Amino acid sequence: MKFNVFGRLVQVVHTAEGWRSYYPGADGKRRPASFIIPDFIEEDELVQYLGDLFHESASPGNPEVLRLD
Repeated sequence: MKFNVFGRLVQVVHTAEGWRSYYPGADGKRRPASFIIPDFIEEDELVQYLGDLFHESASPGNPEVLRLD
């Protein structure tokens, strides 16, 4: 799943070990993100969780978290 988190792209993948988050690069590669999503967060709660986690990054030009896919 891809998200626009207040203007920054984030990819989130659910694995057998839990949620994994990445920052996708323009070259198609991705690097691990520096935040953790707890296993108890459900897929339909990710937008709210990311919004709560990064609310300080909100700006008039990027006021929300959007799921892109």
